[in-house]
Amino acid sequence: MAPRKGAVKNLAAGRPPKATRSKKKGVVKNLAAGRPPTATKPKSLARKTTKSIINKLHLLEKRKVQAIKKGDSAQVAAIEAEIEALGGIEKYQEASLQGQRHDRGGDSSSVLMEWVGSYLSSGEYKDGRLRMLEVGALSTKNVCAQSNHFDITRIDLNSQEPGILEQNFMERPFPKDESEKFDIISLSLVLNFVPDHKDRGQMLVRTTQFLTSPKRFSGTTAGFFPSLFLVLPAPCVTNSRYLDEERLTAIMESIGYQVVESKTTQRLVYYLWRRTSDQVGHDKPFKKEEIRSGSARNNFAITLV
Repeated sequence: MAPRKGAVKNLAAGRPPKATRSKKKGVVKNLAAGRPPTATKPKSLARKTTKSIINKLHLLEKRKVQAIKKGDSAQVAAIEAEIEALGGIEKYQEASLQGQRHDRGGDSSSVLMEWVGSYLSSGEYKDGRLRMLEVGALSTKNVCAQSNHFDITRIDLNSQEPGILEQNFMERPFPKDESEKFDIISLSLVLNFVPDHKDRGQMLVRTTQFLTSPKRFSGTTAGFFPSLFLVLPAPCVTNSRYLDEERLTAIMESIGYQVVESKTTQRLVYYLWRRTSDQVGHDKPFKKEEIRSGSARNNFAITLV
């Protein structure tokens, strides 16, 4: 007897005939086997699309700051209209959250936990939950949040426009005493969003005034905290006309930081900087000076004046 058309079709598609004995049972079985219908897969933005959206918004915010400084209200309004046309904060959040997916390189806080997680989970660590200030938080469910090692205060994107995120940190009142300070600050893909090189330097200087004194910790803990977790797009350091790792290290040491850990990937650079003294400010200036030539270089810079 000739096989039914449905059985032939299933055999041609590489599926055993038994899956066709009952439509409903076959569907259930396929779902149970991890083969959901293609139409039900969640939509996601392509990597090029997310990068394009974020870059365009960064550029527009930089132009907006320049227009504000010039007092050009008409230009400010025009730029704000462009930002709104791109989707504004909602589209920025969507693109940024896509970048935190595991198949896109994942959550940057996972790198921090690679460095400090084992020690914090060990019997040697006795200092309790650490106070973290997370600037530019995109998710309340990142690796640090789920580790149960941190009490986290967030300056997040849920209620802030991208262009004023760094201003909220810069205008945040200084802590009144040690009890209001933090053991670690996270600046993950925030510093590169600050339009002006002088303001980037000031943001780094300001972080020290929100960190607890190095005297708070002793032993192995003092080797990690108080500290600044800094994440930047790799080209900011690897392909900048005005900044390389040697110069970044000199700038951070001038502020009172010492590098504890670092990691460079194709897309990002990660650093854990430990605060080494109660110094406030910086002990030497750093101007915007070319240290690499070439037309393919970018203009990312950090200066201290």
